[in-house]
Amino acid sequence: MTGPGGRPRGARRRAWAELLRVSALFTVPGDALAGASAAGLRPNRRTALAIGSSLCLYEAGMALNDWADRDEDAVDRPHRPIPSGRVTPRAALAASAALTATGLALAARAGRGPLTVATALAATVWAYDLRLKHTRAAPAAMATARALDLLLGATATAADPRTPARPPAAGAPPRPPARRPTAARGTPPGPATTTAATRHRPRRRTPAPPPAARRGAAHRAPATAALLGAHTYAVTAVSRHEAHGGSTAAPLGALAATALLGALASRAPATAGTGHRRTAALTAAAYLRTAAVPLLHAALNPSPPLTRRAVGGGIRAMIPLQAALAARSGATVTGPALMGLAPLARALAWKVSPT
Repeated sequence: MTGPGGRPRGARRRAWAELLRVSALFTVPGDALAGASAAGLRPNRRTALAIGSSLCLYEAGMALNDWADRDEDAVDRPHRPIPSGRVTPRAALAASAALTATGLALAARAGRGPLTVATALAATVWAYDLRLKHTRAAPAAMATARALDLLLGATATAADPRTPARPPAAGAPPRPPARRPTAARGTPPGPATTTAATRHRPRRRTPAPPPAARRGAAHRAPATAALLGAHTYAVTAVSRHEAHGGSTAAPLGALAATALLGALASRAPATAGTGHRRTAALTAAAYLRTAAVPLLHAALNPSPPLTRRAVGGGIRAMIPLQAALAARSGATVTGPALMGLAPLARALAWKVSPT
């Protein structure tokens, strides 16, 4: 079957998958989930809205990036969808605008705070693609975008008044036992008294934090966002040389940053349970393995193919880093769940390059 323009539908889908770099999409949901974990809250419906908003804004940036670089790609990357004629510049720009509007609409459904963060994120994405990409501010702009994406998840999760606080992890110091009800004065103790006192006791549930506590929870996320932003800064600095290669300093600097971030991500609070301390250590080790090896190869031989491979490894390393940050914050379920996205991203990267 053929679509508009006489091209097979499969070829058109392939072109759009390349334009949007769909293999990198698996690195996006972890931002919001790590933000919820950093805020000490369980993911909820508004977290899902934040993930949807993040996915739309991420893909808007991908389409806008190729639209803005179409003349440069015609020389350096003529196989890309726009210079090869498989996607028109007008279609790419329209897709970017539509995805941006959809992302902001989803954030608005999550609340006023999430919409404010999403608006700042969208402005950063458009500023990077249209103005900042070829300036020294490019790594900082990309780092800001990733940090804002994590804060979007934290703000959206905290905006739901029904969100319960996350219970302590297994192995954490136990809470003091609750006081048992006592019998009324003059009533002899016995089975009947105990039954009467406990028969109508309400089922214990994890209470939802009060509004002030929810606002404070969202304020705990910036430190975690800074770690994710630092990784993004390092990867973006390397990506500035992926077309022509030749830089040893950028991959070496990124390698040093990766080692430091891996050490920080593996550290759990002293009050943390053994379960999430172990999970944080394992996911941080996976992050180091994913990011450090291709960076070392690029530092030893800064050719364009190895530099692009280092950038791709840095993008995929987002997933174990997000998992480590979530586990570090006490979310022992979120961390391993995010790691399940890593093999999917790796398998799809063989078909559609994330760079």
